[in-house]
Amino acid sequence: MSAVALSARLQRVLDWLLEGYPTGVPPQDYIPVLALLGQRLTEDEVRQVAVEIAEHGRDAGADRAEVEGDIGVRITSITDALPRSEEVARVRAQLASAHDWPLEG
Repeated sequence: MSAVALSARLQRVLDWLLEGYPTGVPPQDYIPVLALLGQRLTEDEVRQVAVEIAEHGRDAGADRAEVEGDIGVRITSITDALPRSEEVARVRAQLASAHDWPLEG
């Protein structure tokens, strides 16, 4: 999938997200997903996971640098917005249907 290997920790997070969203994260869930990830991951880790998710759902003809640049712009604009509590609850429910947060314990 990626030219850059993720740490085992971030790979578990990515696998968790892909299990919860097997067809990709819908646009309306970007803000709450990033908010949830941002509670447990550093900004750099969130960016790495977001790039991998974009890679998972991207068109085969898209350039990775273009994807990374787009993700950087999205994260910057999204992280300034706060999700509504009902959005976070919806995303938690979606991801809980997969399994618990992969980094507990």
